[in-house]
Amino acid sequence: MKAMILAAGRGERLRPLTDLTPKPLLRAGGKALIVWHLERLAAAGWHDVVINHAHLGQQIEAKLGNGSSFGLSIMYSREPVGALETAGGIAAALPLLGSQPFLAVNGDIWCDWDFARARHVAQARDQRRAHLVLVTNPRHHSGGDFRLAGDIVLSAGETTSDTATYAGIGVFWPEFFAAVPAGAVMKLRPLLDEGIARRIITGERHSGRWVDVGTPERLADLDRELA
Repeated sequence: MKAMILAAGRGERLRPLTDLTPKPLLRAGGKALIVWHLERLAAAGWHDVVINHAHLGQQIEAKLGNGSSFGLSIMYSREPVGALETAGGIAAALPLLGSQPFLAVNGDIWCDWDFARARHVAQARDQRRAHLVLVTNPRHHSGGDFRLAGDIVLSAGETTSDTATYAGIGVFWPEFFAAVPAGAVMKLRPLLDEGIARRIITGERHSGRWVDVGTPERLADLDRELA
């Protein structure tokens, strides 16, 4: 099973830190954010990792190389300036990801969800084509994104009660992105909404630590916590 780390975002909310440094290489607790992911993937038994990049992507390749220093094999999906958004970026990387379900992780989060669980999810023989990790709504996103009915993901609808936030971690089947044209710029949310309507998306709540490192203040808080 392969993993993909989404690392192509510009990081506008983290400027000026991201003017000279790509967002996944910002440091917290003495390590680049993306290095936390790579080390945890290796510890969970992963070998093959795909990383997409756009803004200052050459720095990411120079820092991580072929992944051998982490016990991994890293391949890169290079995107044009401005990037392709999440769905477009994943669709562009499908030739590297292969035909089996894969784990996708946002490069600008810190989370202690057990990556090994992704293999269990990928073994499902049902109608699901995506599985999302959801977390308690943070203060900056109090309305949440979705609800769970058992393990079926539903839209938040008009309610703000019992909603949860997408953690930026999911297991996806390649066919989930089959309708995305090659090279298209496309966000993930439209695909998720369509999948919810078709009831092909499952999910689970993660009660551990999760941080969306979206601002310099949250990065500084995480740095202090991990240090």
